[in-house]
Amino acid sequence: MEGLDRRLYPIGIQTFSEIREGDYVYADKTDLVYRLTHSDSKYIFLSRPRRFGKSLLTSTLRSYFEGRKELFEGLAIEKLEKEWTSHPVLHFDMSLGKHLDKEGLNRYLLFQLADMERRYGLNMDSEDANLRLTNLIRCAYEQTGQKVVVLIDEYDAPLLDVVHEERELPKLRNVMRNFYSPLKACDPYLRFVFLTGITKFSQLSIFSELNNIKNISMLPEYATLCGITEEEMREQMGEGIDRLAVNLGITPEEALNSLRQNYDGYHFAWPSPDIYNPFSLLNALTDSRIDSYWFGSGTPTYLIEMLRKFHVIPQEIGNRECVAADFDAPTERMTSITPLLYQSGYITIKGYSRFSDLYQLDIPNREVRVGLMRSLLPNYVQRPAELNTLVAKMAEKIYNGDMEGALRLMRTVLSTIPYCENTHYEGHYQQLLYVIFTLLGNYVDVEVRTPKGRVDMVLRTPSTLYVIELKLDQGAEAAMEQIDLREYPERFALCGLPVVKVGINFSTEKRTIEGWKILYQRT
Repeated sequence: MEGLDRRLYPIGIQTFSEIREGDYVYADKTDLVYRLTHSDSKYIFLSRPRRFGKSLLTSTLRSYFEGRKELFEGLAIEKLEKEWTSHPVLHFDMSLGKHLDKEGLNRYLLFQLADMERRYGLNMDSEDANLRLTNLIRCAYEQTGQKVVVLIDEYDAPLLDVVHEERELPKLRNVMRNFYSPLKACDPYLRFVFLTGITKFSQLSIFSELNNIKNISMLPEYATLCGITEEEMREQMGEGIDRLAVNLGITPEEALNSLRQNYDGYHFAWPSPDIYNPFSLLNALTDSRIDSYWFGSGTPTYLIEMLRKFHVIPQEIGNRECVAADFDAPTERMTSITPLLYQSGYITIKGYSRFSDLYQLDIPNREVRVGLMRSLLPNYVQRPAELNTLVAKMAEKIYNGDMEGALRLMRTVLSTIPYCENTHYEGHYQQLLYVIFTLLGNYVDVEVRTPKGRVDMVLRTPSTLYVIELKLDQGAEAAMEQIDLREYPERFALCGLPVVKVGINFSTEKRTIEGWKILYQRT
């Protein structure tokens, strides 16, 4: 049967040995693994968003330090490593330590320790995870004669859901600090210590005396350590791109461009090649369709809570300029939402100025932008599913050039949906419109800069470019006057598409669109 002999993509597989033994597609990162394990520091920390390959990287390190040379045949590291020494490896997975109180978290740590202690014939009954980890490291070293490797995957998982809670966070943080504290005291017995996570907690609060840990999260030489570059995708996944193109009825180059718009655009250093979200990319190539995979796998509740805590409106999530210390910063003492947005993968580096030392941060791609806005809908209406239907119908009308029909549809639907509380705030309605237009993610760009200001929204279809300005209780004519005053259409004159000016006015009294004005730019 056609397709049975095609290469398999490792969806949800985070074990390096399973990928290699099962002949799954693998983007070779082992040259970076060798560099990492032979660097000046043996205490390493790497921050990357969820589902970005951190667990697979940790598993790869485990196989390497266990000396499993056969798994690395044909990979870059095969030509670099000559000794393949087998070290005792203590591999801790903190991902299941979520939603636990202080006592539950301590029991979870003891459970993981007990499993490793059995390998060395240890039977400890102490309730102190600190002492048991110290004893385990020393015994592993003494019994094998080799220095110990400690790998801690998702070190911050137990803390993420309480990062916005001032009472619970310190309790769980103290448990983790107690657990990690032996790592410095055991330095003579350790070959390598590696921690991964999403967020960055201060060394003082989590790692106690372990103040020599090296954070490689923003180093250009490790920018591609997690995630997939376009070069890697073209080399390893050409067949998948071809199948996607056939399924969508487009050319392979158009399929590649669709993948790029939806899943590419991450940069964790500067300079850096574009990085694709591996979870979304592999799922899209497996299913031969474009969908919301990363966001569909779960929007963390802590993110929504923190957006509320810092009063972040949708328009302010992206388009940020700041120094590295403002976003590559400990999250438990952050004074803005920027560190959490960046470290969680909702904004990423888009540019850097050596002169000012400022980084430009923005939402990485269409999947994240649309997913973010969809998750914010419950903040504005009580029945968000009806807005999802509205967006789908509007997208079809706009695609077919019927902006008038799309706005008429929006006015009707908005007048029938119950709003959430606090709708007396004028910005509430403007933000709602912003979310709706952004959800037209196939075509929309927002807050587009021009020499004379920012356009509220720019929608691009295959046949038309719409320049849109929104007003509240001022009339559609006022919106159109701003478009003309700031000469917005001239900014897009070279785009090769007819430019249509759209002024929209929202009425707080009627709680929907009051009117609009649409003018076609003369060519």
